[in-house]
Amino acid sequence: MRLAGPLRIMALVISVGLTWLVASILLGGPGGGFPRIQQLFASPENSVTAEPRARKYKCGLPQPCPEEHLAFRVVSGAANVIGPKICLEDRMLMSSVKDNVGRGLNIALVNGVSGELIEARAFDMWAGDVNDLLKFIRPLHEGTLVFVASYDDPATKMNEETRKLFSDLGSKNVKDLAFRDSWVFVGAKGVQNKSPFEQHVKNSKHSNKYEGWPEALEMEGCIPRRTTAS
Repeated sequence: MRLAGPLRIMALVISVGLTWLVASILLGGPGGGFPRIQQLFASPENSVTAEPRARKYKCGLPQPCPEEHLAFRVVSGAANVIGPKICLEDRMLMSSVKDNVGRGLNIALVNGVSGELIEARAFDMWAGDVNDLLKFIRPLHEGTLVFVASYDDPATKMNEETRKLFSDLGSKNVKDLAFRDSWVFVGAKGVQNKSPFEQHVKNSKHSNKYEGWPEALEMEGCIPRRTTAS
């Protein structure tokens, strides 16, 4: 019975010691605060370092263009709901927000030397007058860049002269362009070869993404500046 007192004291000392040891481990030692506890309860997702976002360059390109090149992105309209976009050197030339796009062909003319916008217009190729389009693209100066994005119907009003003019600007698909096709194109007055910047999707009920329309097209790239323009 005389040993009961000392045993109780020893048990109390051991208990206090163990409590202090566990607390030290969890709290990370003096001045450690609560990091250890937070680590124990942190989810695996939160413990992984977030990957940095991929850097975007002009017009959202994944990498910068070389010197003396113009960065661009052209997006066709989606069905007859979402309008097209034409971006050049981080400047939006045409878009629904700018309220300068419309059904048919949306065309931006750009100075190939300075990269400055000359004029941007939309031409209704379903119910409009094709002569308005012809008057727009016939008198282009050598070296003028031509950015084109379709919206809804780009071709119903097209005639042979229109197709030839776009072909002379470097298009290889304009000859096959038809009702409600999707088309994006970048060409230039005075090019010798066909443009590498062109995409075309046919309107087909078997492959259309939307009811009555094919998928929207998106094209980006870098265009060399012209050294001179006449």
